[in-house]
Amino acid sequence: MTKTRVLFVSQEITPYLPETPLSKTARELPQAIQEKGREIRTFMPRYGCINERRNQLHEVIRLSGMNLIVDDNDQPLIIKVASIQAARMQVYFIDNEEFFQRKFVVTDKNKKFYADNDERMLFFCKGVIETVKKLGWSPDVIHCHGWMAALLPALIKKTYKDDPLFSDSKVVVSLYNDHFTETMDHRLAEKLILDGIDASEVSELKEPTYENLMKYAITHADGVIVSDESVNPVLTKFANSLKKSVIEEFGTEEHADVCSNFYDEVLLGEQVAEMAD
Repeated sequence: MTKTRVLFVSQEITPYLPETPLSKTARELPQAIQEKGREIRTFMPRYGCINERRNQLHEVIRLSGMNLIVDDNDQPLIIKVASIQAARMQVYFIDNEEFFQRKFVVTDKNKKFYADNDERMLFFCKGVIETVKKLGWSPDVIHCHGWMAALLPALIKKTYKDDPLFSDSKVVVSLYNDHFTETMDHRLAEKLILDGIDASEVSELKEPTYENLMKYAITHADGVIVSDESVNPVLTKFANSLKKSVIEEFGTEEHADVCSNFYDEVLLGEQVAEMAD
């Protein structure tokens, strides 16, 4: 029997970024799932504030070198990798000079939200998919953590739906308190249409707020994990209204067991739990 393959895609992972509920889960959960006998791959953006020497990042030449098109512009994709020795786990980093060679993560030194965060997000999600394709690795479950990975469910279900590596993949979205108050570039929906997503399927993103972005992720996901008690209740209610498989799991000691069982349920296509509105 082949091992279940789980692809973890996160906007932050400790120790590469400061510890938060999101970065801590994205560090510990892949290790625990791997220790349960699953095969994993883990990805995050290579933000410019990550010290490459201290964290021993190095470029993977055989995976780098392709160009990704974002809003009709070619952007070179660079793949780097580092190991978390204590976890016997590798982390792949999506890098690009224009999008990620900055000293800050999603806001500048004055705490101003980057105007191109929508394109950084799109490049990151497409970069993960194209790198996994180069690896020839077909994930059974794709687990998304944070809004930087929010476009992955739609890309997997729409743009890459006919790719044999992803045709049977199930997508799980974890919700956190990673809210931003700004509105992204109003052309985000148009940029997704350029990536082969039908205009009728991007209406939620005509106003690309945090709430609408996460609703878009939930719409195209197969399962949702509410991973923080302070998650916007509007999002939980929205997931339940779509009859999604939804569970609450706030980083308890049983977190890995709960998630592992949830993957199995989602793979079987069963609804695990429908929380009360």
